[in-house]
This record gives sequence, C-alpha cells and structure tokens, in this order.
Amino acid sequence: MNIKSLLIVEIDGVGIFDYPDFVNAYISYAEDKSGNVLTDEQLSQLTEDNQEFIQELAHEEMFWGA
Repeated sequence: MNIKSLLIVEIDGVGIFDYPDFVNAYISYAEDKSGNVLTDEQLSQLTEDNQEFIQELAHEEMFWGA
C-alpha cells in the first residue's frame, strides 16, 4: 500500500528514550482516502515498508506535538 493513499495516520511508540532513532515507533491507526480503517496486518506492513516516513512522523510528534 502506498503511504500517499492514506488520509489519516497515527503513530505510537514515540519516546524521548528512543531519540533519535525511534526504533519503537509504529503506525497504530490509519485510514485510506475512502475512509476505510486499515487492518493490523496492513498497519504492520506499512510500518515495516516505510521506516523513513515513520521517522519523520516520530520527529514531528516529539518536537511539534503533531
């Protein structure tokens, strides 16, 4: 699944103890543009396939409270 096809993405596992790598960060919830909620399997695959995106979200969460 293409990360750009998602409308809502939430991450968890972000903590200061994990900075700067955020290896514990993962996508915990996501919806596609049609409003379909992704399954746990899809969330796991997205996390595995998009580590750079997870890093960006984790940094935003940590520093901007996004």
